[in-house]
Amino acid sequence: MAKSDIDIAREAKMIPITEVGAKLDIPADALRQYGPDKAKVSFEFLESIKDRQDGKLILVTAISPTPAGEGKTTTTVGLGDGLNAIGKKAIMALREPSLGPCFGVKGGAAGGGYAQVVPMEDINLHFTGDFHAIGAAHNLLSALIDNHIYWGNELGFDERRVAWRRVVDMNDRALRDIVVSLGGVSNGFPRQTGFDITVASEVMAIFCLASDLDDLEDRLGKIVVGYTRDRKAIYARDLNAQGPMTVLLKDALMPNLVQTLENNPAFIHGGPFANIAHGCNSVSATKAALKLADYVVTEAGFGADLGAEKFFDIKCRKAGLNPEAVVIVCTIRAMKMHGGVAKADLAGENVEAVKAGLENLGRHIRNVGQFGVPAVVAINRFVLDTDAEVAAVQEYAKELGVEAIIANHWADGSAGTKELAEKVVELVEGGTAQFRTLYNDDMPLFDKINTVARNIYGADEAVADKKVRDQLKQWEDEGYGDLPVCMAKTQYSFSTDPALLGAPSGHVVPVREVRLSAGAGFIVAVCGAIMTMPGLPRVPAANSIHLDDEGLVQGLF
Repeated sequence: MAKSDIDIAREAKMIPITEVGAKLDIPADALRQYGPDKAKVSFEFLESIKDRQDGKLILVTAISPTPAGEGKTTTTVGLGDGLNAIGKKAIMALREPSLGPCFGVKGGAAGGGYAQVVPMEDINLHFTGDFHAIGAAHNLLSALIDNHIYWGNELGFDERRVAWRRVVDMNDRALRDIVVSLGGVSNGFPRQTGFDITVASEVMAIFCLASDLDDLEDRLGKIVVGYTRDRKAIYARDLNAQGPMTVLLKDALMPNLVQTLENNPAFIHGGPFANIAHGCNSVSATKAALKLADYVVTEAGFGADLGAEKFFDIKCRKAGLNPEAVVIVCTIRAMKMHGGVAKADLAGENVEAVKAGLENLGRHIRNVGQFGVPAVVAINRFVLDTDAEVAAVQEYAKELGVEAIIANHWADGSAGTKELAEKVVELVEGGTAQFRTLYNDDMPLFDKINTVARNIYGADEAVADKKVRDQLKQWEDEGYGDLPVCMAKTQYSFSTDPALLGAPSGHVVPVREVRLSAGAGFIVAVCGAIMTMPGLPRVPAANSIHLDDEGLVQGLF
């Protein structure tokens, strides 16, 4: 019987985390260890390397995801191992998994096969406690708001316009809309509110975009938590919340260092979703990696229409990053699904279905080209993929001016990505990258939304009612017009209809509401029926997760 991902991870011969750090010239006393195999890198060390020259930044993104799976994280790990295997000093910068998906739809998210980061179980569960710290900081602010209202409401909160919801790192649809402070006078004033998942929290976004502790505290203070009856904004700093929130986050902000199955270093830090947040790991981890290695391989969530667009237009814009190359991951199975084949019917050669689904890949290739960064396609190959199906993808990509390279990292580790690694080095050393964002800071906010809808999603336009447009205009008048937009939208389609696969055109993108994330530094446009608190599926992954007789976790991956 074939080994599962968790079986492979348990067979890993991990080296002490101090030895992993030594590969990056990180001294042992700069590591804050969480046991022998994971550690945080100290602020003092990060400060000492800030004047070093940056390495080269490579983004791994993907086609629009399907239930068949694309393997973006697996490819990111495989490529990092492959770069090290061909003699390059490389490090991966990844996001931390959320407990919501781990117990919901997909299980673990630490790579797969022989391209994993370890210790896999720790990474997928509580890891170093970063998400718990983020949730605690977020909910401390919630408690301070209700406490302030209870003790006289000196700031004049309009209880109908408290904008700050609570969070929990779990899929729990029952908490989407709730009423708090029931039970009488001693419990406060009842009001309607709700929960989002922790990875959708503005605190998570701030955590991932902050450059250091001072920047973190400043951004936390800028959070708009509510409004007075005359629509005047009330900030977290008005409650003196930024100080204690920073205290809760001070250790979490240090990047986490772990290793791959091949003992290569990886930073795993932060984890906003890309369908409802900006989908990238922390700026602090990415910038640290760029100072420590010649090549940094990072990923952005879901397809290039979401994760890559936000990586470029939000993270790179705000952090001053200049990516040198992009890897777009696809699978033959996903191409078939975009071509109209049901998941149950994917077995067996079907070249015509592959060809029918290729326009999804094509739009992602063309979209990435708008940002001025050269790309290569990685075909994450599965055992049942035929040569004819693979050739169809390669021929199509060639017509669009990019190379499609087979990657066998799941089965072969770095040996399966050497060709891909060599191509990435060729793209980087070619020096053709001329990175640019999709829109300028001074473009009106709704025009920014429309630009993403038209140029990235293939839509005719974005639409919104007068209330949404008036809100955007008010924020522009208040000085927030230069912020980028963060589109919250289904990941499964270029449209807002998750069932509309392939590369739909001519549709409209309805903007249901907009939210100001002043601390993070962007405007969230909530599109279609997307939820900021996901629900569990009919049969959640949690149903299969348990401890066996030996006390080992089973079913996580």
